[in-house]
Amino acid sequence: MSVHVLPAVPSAAAPALSQAPLRLTRRGRLLLVGAPLMLTSAALLVFIGFFTAPAMASGNSPEQTRTIQVSVSNGESLWSLATEFAPDRDPRTVVADIVELNNLDDATVPAGRQLYIPVTR
Repeated sequence: MSVHVLPAVPSAAAPALSQAPLRLTRRGRLLLVGAPLMLTSAALLVFIGFFTAPAMASGNSPEQTRTIQVSVSNGESLWSLATEFAPDRDPRTVVADIVELNNLDDATVPAGRQLYIPVTR
């Protein structure tokens, strides 16, 4: 009885040892580097936007202040305007509101200047 030995054939499941190393194409390198870079920059933009977005007060609509435009006459002060147009409010807060509404540097205004004055409802 004779035994015949057949040569070994590598199976498809077993990788060959003499296989060449994996090489990336230009498109593969772009995808390997570009995709994480784009995702990181998008996440960074969202993170920065979270901290630089303006804060919104709770509620559906912001409270609006009714104002009128007044021309300052000679001898008038912000205090006199505050007591004239908002007599039921504290004049100190009304003067502070006038300064803020009109972007004034201080509480002195020249005659003839147009100012927005908050009025009571």
